[in-house]
Amino acid sequence: MEPKDKIVVFESKQVRRVWHNEEWWFAVVDVIEVLTESSNPSVYWRVLKKRLLDEGSNQTVTKCNGLKLKAADGKMRVTDCANTETLFRIIQSIPSPKAEPFKQWLAKVGYERIQEIENPELAAERARQYYRDLGYDEAWIDTRLKSIDTRGRLTDEWKDRGVKEGLEFSILTAEIAKATFGLAPSEHKKVKGLKNENLRDHMNPLELIFTMLGEETTRQEAVDRDALGFEENKEAAIDGGTAAGAALATYEEKTGKKVVSARNFKAQIAEAKQKQKLLDGESKEEIVE
Repeated sequence: MEPKDKIVVFESKQVRRVWHNEEWWFAVVDVIEVLTESSNPSVYWRVLKKRLLDEGSNQTVTKCNGLKLKAADGKMRVTDCANTETLFRIIQSIPSPKAEPFKQWLAKVGYERIQEIENPELAAERARQYYRDLGYDEAWIDTRLKSIDTRGRLTDEWKDRGVKEGLEFSILTAEIAKATFGLAPSEHKKVKGLKNENLRDHMNPLELIFTMLGEETTRQEAVDRDALGFEENKEAAIDGGTAAGAALATYEEKTGKKVVSARNFKAQIAEAKQKQKLLDGESKEEIVE
């Protein structure tokens, strides 16, 4: 579930942000514009990046991720973004009287997430309400929230076992999906007519259940064999997905029904957002795994 507020305001200046890897990431150029009032913050950032690299601050630059945010022309464009920790380091390199007030503001912006960490029930209820607002029924929401919990436990296990977030997570996820459904996530999205939408928010309950089975079995496999690093966890992912795939095949054989469906919830989401006056012209709904 992705928190809704993608734009926050500091001293009347908009700062775009996106929910990524369970934390807020902020558009670096927006922060630079706030702190420097530069007429061309993109150029300022290019120069600053070069200076940071020349000074040996490689990690500060490399920890910025290119994430899609809505640009001034209304299109989704890849933008350099930084999480709070990296943003603090960047701010230290920018001479500005607004630096300290901005740091305090940045900490306050993250307060809602801190509340959720301290009170997991609050996070779950916010997630439940989010999906209600998009028109999902309670049974589907229950299954989706369980799938989010299962996914979280798996990714936590991967982190503990030395798997790197980003590309390695994506590869392992694809291995589980291919072994479970016979489809990579990108292929599954094509079946459902999806592009930038989150696949799992358009799965039917059975697709979610078998996704959970593949991921939980993978986690158990990793624990049982004490898998360390990418390659060993890849083997666990394939075996976990294969077990789920066998269960799926048995279900389809016994019932004569296919699990994978071309159905998506795009029309439902659009209608729900129209009713709530939340539809802003975008046809792409972006929600985290």
